[in-house]
Amino acid sequence: MTTVARRPTLDEIAEARGRVAPHIARTPLVRLDLGFPDRQIFLKLETLSPIGAFKLRPALNAVLSRDPAVLRNGVAVTSSGNMAYGMAWAARLIGVPMVAYMYSGAPQTKIDGVRELGGEVRFVTDETWWDYIIGADRPDAPELLINPVTDRAVLAGNGSIGMEIVEDLPNVDVVLTPYGGGSMTTGVASAIKTGSRPARVFAVEDECAAPVCAALEAGRIVTVETRPSFIKSIGAPSLVPQLWPVARELIDGAIAVSPAQVADAIRLLFRKAKIVAEGAGAASLAAAMARPDLKGNIVCVISGGNIDAAAYSVVLAGGIPPA
Repeated sequence: MTTVARRPTLDEIAEARGRVAPHIARTPLVRLDLGFPDRQIFLKLETLSPIGAFKLRPALNAVLSRDPAVLRNGVAVTSSGNMAYGMAWAARLIGVPMVAYMYSGAPQTKIDGVRELGGEVRFVTDETWWDYIIGADRPDAPELLINPVTDRAVLAGNGSIGMEIVEDLPNVDVVLTPYGGGSMTTGVASAIKTGSRPARVFAVEDECAAPVCAALEAGRIVTVETRPSFIKSIGAPSLVPQLWPVARELIDGAIAVSPAQVADAIRLLFRKAKIVAEGAGAASLAAAMARPDLKGNIVCVISGGNIDAAAYSVVLAGGIPPA
């Protein structure tokens, strides 16, 4: 089994930020003026990453912090899409082979992105994919397999998002992050919670697969029933056990949003700010709209914009795409 994860330190996060900075421009934090009298909404636009998603940060840090000797046979990652995309970008940068283990339902735009960057996609069943994520199994292959959820360098890379938020908005009150495997939420919260005025951090889930909400209610990890949804990259039948103890200590709660609420948020981002967001990327804004009790300066991490064109067209036309 994979070693239990550890919260990255502020020094590790700062090192990660310095490591990836030559390759990734700082993403902006912009205000979304919705006319609320008692709260201000800000957007952390990870959609402006070179791959259109935040995952380039953890992928680059995971690769660049390794001894090149351990990467001689290449690098591999298990991913629903964006982490594979980021790892392909990072592998091409240093000139090593890259393999992504993905399930067949992953968004085509992300599969295409991996291949266009020279990565190889190996499709596995949903069950095998999950076993690789939680460390119950691993592929018999020569590449270095980097866990996209529990790897220390991955968590530190994600922490750079939180570090930038605090620098740009020192009086932040609430940070909303989409929760898939949990590495972004954990990394961001690790940076946010070190300040003299720590903000509250909430995990945002798709109500069609909301294991964080279930775990917080039960006081332990539980397996939930899932329903198909167009919102990819967040939601799973359960939680990664190696990361949950760390995430649980850092988050202040979880918010489940519906596909309809997320579709509304995608349309709002386009209409008010001309921002293209995928389902998981817009989930944090959907959560902010669903929770008027959250006051003050609220930051929504818009994690990615890699939505398939057909699905985006359906949303902009007022519909909800098929799962």
